[in-house]
Amino acid sequence: MWHSHRLPCLYSGCPVTFKSQHGCTYHIRSIHANSNAHSDTGPRQNPSSVTPLDQNGLDYQDIPQYSSSGPSRKRIEHAYLTAVPCDLDGNFLPPGSIRQERTQRPNTDWSPFDNQTQFMIGDLLYRRIEMSASNIDLLMKLWLASLEDSGLDASEPFECHQDLYAKIDSSPLGDVPWQCFITGFSEDLHVPEDAPSWKQTSYEVWYRDPDLAISAMLDNPDFEGHFDMCPYMELDEHGSDKTTVSVATGHVEYHPLYLSIGNIHNTVRRAHRNAVVPIAFLAIPKSDRRYDDDPEFRKFKRQLYHASLSAILKTLLPGMTKPAIRRCPDGHYRRIIYDLIAFIADYPEQVMLTGIVQGWCPKCIAFPIFPDNLEMPTIPRTRALTEELAEILDSKTLWNQYGIDDDIIPFTNDFPCADIHAMLSPDLLHQVIKGMFKDHLVTWVGEYLLREHGESKSRKILDEIDHRIAAVPAFSGIRRFPQGRRFKQWTGDDTKALMKVYLPSIVGFVPNEMVTCIATSLDVYYLVHRQNINEDSLKNLDLALIKFIDLREIFRVTGVRTAGFSLPRQHALVHYHSLIENFGAPGGLCSSITESRHISAVKKPWRRSNRYHALGQMLMTNQRLDKLSAMHSDFVARGMLPAGHIPPQNISYIYQPNNDTSREDDDESDDENGGAVDEKNVLGHVVLARSPARGYPQSLEELSNVVNEPNLPYLTQLFLADQLHLNDTSLPPITSKISVFHSAVATFFAPSDPSGIYGMRRERVHSTPSWKGKGPRRDCAFVVEDEAKPGMQGLNIVRVQLMFSFKYNNIEYPCSLVDWFTRVSIDNTTGMWVVQLDVEGGRQRKAIVHLDAFLRAAHLIPVYGSNPLPLHRLTDSYSLDTFKLFYVNKYIDHHAHEIAF
Repeated sequence: MWHSHRLPCLYSGCPVTFKSQHGCTYHIRSIHANSNAHSDTGPRQNPSSVTPLDQNGLDYQDIPQYSSSGPSRKRIEHAYLTAVPCDLDGNFLPPGSIRQERTQRPNTDWSPFDNQTQFMIGDLLYRRIEMSASNIDLLMKLWLASLEDSGLDASEPFECHQDLYAKIDSSPLGDVPWQCFITGFSEDLHVPEDAPSWKQTSYEVWYRDPDLAISAMLDNPDFEGHFDMCPYMELDEHGSDKTTVSVATGHVEYHPLYLSIGNIHNTVRRAHRNAVVPIAFLAIPKSDRRYDDDPEFRKFKRQLYHASLSAILKTLLPGMTKPAIRRCPDGHYRRIIYDLIAFIADYPEQVMLTGIVQGWCPKCIAFPIFPDNLEMPTIPRTRALTEELAEILDSKTLWNQYGIDDDIIPFTNDFPCADIHAMLSPDLLHQVIKGMFKDHLVTWVGEYLLREHGESKSRKILDEIDHRIAAVPAFSGIRRFPQGRRFKQWTGDDTKALMKVYLPSIVGFVPNEMVTCIATSLDVYYLVHRQNINEDSLKNLDLALIKFIDLREIFRVTGVRTAGFSLPRQHALVHYHSLIENFGAPGGLCSSITESRHISAVKKPWRRSNRYHALGQMLMTNQRLDKLSAMHSDFVARGMLPAGHIPPQNISYIYQPNNDTSREDDDESDDENGGAVDEKNVLGHVVLARSPARGYPQSLEELSNVVNEPNLPYLTQLFLADQLHLNDTSLPPITSKISVFHSAVATFFAPSDPSGIYGMRRERVHSTPSWKGKGPRRDCAFVVEDEAKPGMQGLNIVRVQLMFSFKYNNIEYPCSLVDWFTRVSIDNTTGMWVVQLDVEGGRQRKAIVHLDAFLRAAHLIPVYGSNPLPLHRLTDSYSLDTFKLFYVNKYIDHHAHEIAF
């Protein structure tokens, strides 16, 4: 019978208990993964762009606190910036004061909609399925006709699309209106008739008051519990420092300008819960081609850019020197001070923002003419230094010796304490992903092959590399490269997908030093992208960066980079240590956040427009979406909608359970239904799909014939005996119905990867005889063997051949038939573990394993060797059956990089 004794969690203060050691182990690995001595633990420092305060000060005071994500921690809060609630006049309230309710409206008031049903239908039509105006009109006509045919005395929800739009527009909630100012080359907009067209054109700059936009963020009850009221640090039991996220603003494509505030947690910002909002669409002056290199035209574009930013942000000026009174997510009013903290931009925009010469560093005065002078940081650039140099030096000297373009006056000069050089934050997307990896290293590999082998042979090698990439086994959420890398337009997501699988594909075709150099660059990226970074993480980053700088010499030695490495985007990495200390983890500042927001704020509204003078229609669409979001938050706050109800934006970022794998072919169970999940207080676990697969026999003996595993009944009895703590001579009979499943869903804590607001993520583990009509798919998984050992020393890999469940004494056992792998060694060239199938007595070692033993899915890539791939016979479905040795791919995602070391 089942033992009633339950095992406690090993972490002090954690109340969870478990039926089995497997459950305890999985809980520790998933929930307390970042709490081990070798993981990223420590305090958090949150420099904020909006700071609730009562008075200035620099001291911190210790407040012991328990964190559910790890052992006991000590939170050190600021001694003076304490975010004491106040009234509307700024007078501090006594402790325990009751917050003022946001609204006095009754809980039955759905205005401007008539009732809940009308709101839900309007939200469905406008936001969820983005129905066109004409189709809304048609639907309402059909709705009314259906009611009339049924003889019902009722009406359609809306008379037409204008009726729906009018109701949304009439809501005062979320009302941060778009405004416009007009500017041009001449202040009075009068220029000679023979002047270039760009001088005669007037330019519209559309914007929203950033003070109102920030006030709306602060007053959003959805952010309660995900919002830091005041600066603090957090110490773990070892007393080390940890930094997390800060603020995100800025974008360049189509010149939309986005804004966020540093108080909001990174997980919320990355989930796009109205934590990153568009506040402007900047004018892009255009003219005839002959003016492209005209210094006067270039100067005008830069001055227009800075003048527009200064004009848009000027409403924040009063709150930078005198506290403003604003309501916070918890409903209390507080005194607020504004500050410009960070600006996200790629290198060309950084050049425009800082007023430097192309090729120079915007953070320091590193002279780029010498081959390696952009290798280490030098004198930091500051607003004060630039102003001092401009007073004593002429324009030519400033340009040639200091890389300063004195034609540009940064917009930050109009704001107190703002320094654009200090504000520039790390940009992983353009500096590391697209810059160092794709544009530099991948390109250099191609150039090396061309120099070493000539055009004909280098093409054959590149084709073989593409074949290897195409043969990589499938994995949940990974982009497929069926034709290798040969497609016309690269996106950031394409490059990130290539980073996950590129390294093993070049082994044997380039020198080992080149492979190790690229592996080290990947380690740099995965280290800086972690959600939690402590002092040890920064030391590891420094060591990896030094190693990369040393290893990249192989490209100079082989003749690829004879000009050296004065590359601004690679040079930016030498500033990352100090930038992380100032801004927090770069993952919260990456421009990929604003590029993703660009989809919902620009691309989708543009598609919904009629393409003629589209900007005004796009702004109206954004305005209506904001109002729907604000209405949703209000209804939830008043208890009219459940707190877990999906908010009216970005539903695609939330995992929707759809575990139905009832058909034999798992095509309908796409990997994309994994990803972020907004559950809190959820233990990490792996569960079988919601519905069993059809067409399988329901007895072990018959099932063993179908799956061609005659030992299946015996192995299952051994498994059950182990679960019941019986010896091998007393194998219990299994007579219950057997249910077979084609997939399982793993839920685990992975805040460094795309995850929900509580850091939880889901992924599918597949074991199906038919995947997308191409062949079987049998995924691999991490299994915990010894939680006391770090990384792969305590983990092993299994391949999932069958997933099924049965009952014994009314207890259900979800389990899996697996093939075991065995660890071989760490490959010194790639830095990845190598494993091989575990063979005993000439036969593959198999076993039945409880799903509780699974940590999550694992990704293996073949060690391809020196022979060409059998191109016409090998596909990704059969890669795991063809090779003997495999790399454990620690680059498949950030969580894997943290555990598979």
